[in-house]
Amino acid sequence: MTTQKTHRRSTRLAALAVAAPLAVMAGAAPASAETEVDRPDTFTSAYTVMATPDTIINNDGEAVPGQDGATGTFTFMVNSDEEIICYDITLEGVTGEYESPAKTATHIHEATAGNPGPPRISFPNPTGEGDTRTSSGCLQGPFTTGLAPEGTDTGDGFTLAQIEADGGSGFSADTHTAEFAAGAVRGQLQEIPVGGVDTGAGGLATAAGESGSGTAVLPLAATSLGLLAAAGVMLRRRVGALR
Repeated sequence: MTTQKTHRRSTRLAALAVAAPLAVMAGAAPASAETEVDRPDTFTSAYTVMATPDTIINNDGEAVPGQDGATGTFTFMVNSDEEIICYDITLEGVTGEYESPAKTATHIHEATAGNPGPPRISFPNPTGEGDTRTSSGCLQGPFTTGLAPEGTDTGDGFTLAQIEADGGSGFSADTHTAEFAAGAVRGQLQEIPVGGVDTGAGGLATAAGESGSGTAVLPLAATSLGLLAAAGVMLRRRVGALR
């Protein structure tokens, strides 16, 4: 009997000896990267980016050329309560292989116009045949970029509320290629309405079911489609001017 108890105790101790290091390793693992999720029902803010090759800034703060004739449109829909960002990206005229020290080459950087800044979110690189590449989906934080110049990932601790704090003006979006390492196209985030239009008229607000709020709450899909159509017109005009 004593021999059996001793054997069982030795077995348990051996199992603990294996499990303990695994537990330590699990506890030391970094926070999980962002995950692909379904589109949420509501958003707290939205942004558009008209990216061009004449706005590229390298890491030394110097203006350098991007890819001539290329353009990009980025639409971001944010739910900062759930830490979800949905993206719809179209690149026109961006050619060659993507290249970046981060885990992808398409980012939101914390950078004001004319200044460099670290990437905070990495998005799947747009793909496609010909001159058009696209990418769309939704990501939920915590966010990582795979870039850690000082030992800490540049996405660590970042939250979508930071974008909302200044209406997006302190952030840019871009994509990098092997030929244009500093960026093929880049543009600043510009806030656009989402889920409602500020009317300043209580009557319209009442009709929308929010009496006295001064905001007419429109269906999200209709609002978004209208904004995207307007953005497309703006882009075509801008491309025409560049050419």
